[in-house]
Amino acid sequence: MELLAIDFLGKPLRLEGSMAGWQQLFWDNTLVSQIAAAPTDTDQFIHQFELSNNEQTIQCQLNGSLSWQPFLIQYQASVDQQVIAQGERNNKDIERQQPQQPIKVEKRFSLIGLVSLGMKALKSAKLIKVVLASASLAAYSWLFSIQFALALLACLVFHEYGHIRAMKYFGMKTKGIYLIPFLGGLALSDEKINTRWQDVVISIMGPAFGLIMSLASMIAYWITGEMFFAGLAVFNALLNLFNLLPILPLDGGHVLKSISFSMNSKIGIIACALAAVAGVILSYRLGLTLFGFLLIMGSLEIIFEWRQRHQSHLLPLDRYGQIFSSVWYISLVAAFVGIIAYFASLGDSLLSLPLQILGT
Repeated sequence: MELLAIDFLGKPLRLEGSMAGWQQLFWDNTLVSQIAAAPTDTDQFIHQFELSNNEQTIQCQLNGSLSWQPFLIQYQASVDQQVIAQGERNNKDIERQQPQQPIKVEKRFSLIGLVSLGMKALKSAKLIKVVLASASLAAYSWLFSIQFALALLACLVFHEYGHIRAMKYFGMKTKGIYLIPFLGGLALSDEKINTRWQDVVISIMGPAFGLIMSLASMIAYWITGEMFFAGLAVFNALLNLFNLLPILPLDGGHVLKSISFSMNSKIGIIACALAAVAGVILSYRLGLTLFGFLLIMGSLEIIFEWRQRHQSHLLPLDRYGQIFSSVWYISLVAAFVGIIAYFASLGDSLLSLPLQILGT
């Protein structure tokens, strides 16, 4: 990940590194110094390199200290033993930075490239949003009713809007919300995240907005007595509770991955593997083919994450972040279960259905 980017002698000086210990220093995108990964845990680093200018060689150095949890880098850049730049960066600076974009190499014609170009065009077309939303409305109306379909789409849009708001909070450009028939919705962004805290917040804000909608619907039911609002509150709670299952690519899976991989890589893979096994059992018992497919895709992502753990560009959560994220996640799950249990206690068979699903 990019640890530091400053102006140095009129050109960018960029420091890349990972928790494994390796560091690479680039001056104007040219590698000038590197430190290999080492088993010893030290927070001090020194990069020494030479630059030539008009047949004159100058001695350059970048040194400082680096702490990962909590993240803090203090640096000092010098030329011929004269300090020309110094400062520090924390996790807030990392969250706001734009990841370095690699230089794109022109490729020859290929089917994969053509498909990729088609997908980019698909995501950028506003007409596609309308077509997908219309298809979703038609599909859910065919399965249920137009009233239920509209309510379901409202739940999905409000959920995805939570993701969008979180992305914008971190300064990320968003592509908008896409409603996929029978699959739910997607909130898309072209930009990558820099920290696992961003992953947690962006993932969990969808269910958090879903909780707001369930609570608002419950209050509307108390005021009006309309069963429509009761059904909206309880089924929206079930929808968001499903999304909080700790299995990738669901929101709960992203939260689990961010917390567990911030603790320790081995703990992370064990926790995700146990969640995957639980998902297989659940899929088998409920006969959820789609759920099993999502589980397979999530497991592949975990395997890829495990293999690339030492080169991860994501800044891990510190201890406070791990605890706060865990409490946030558990609180949301408890709130949704509470809403479902409350409406089930009213004795209505339809409102009791979500609790029966959980009981299964």
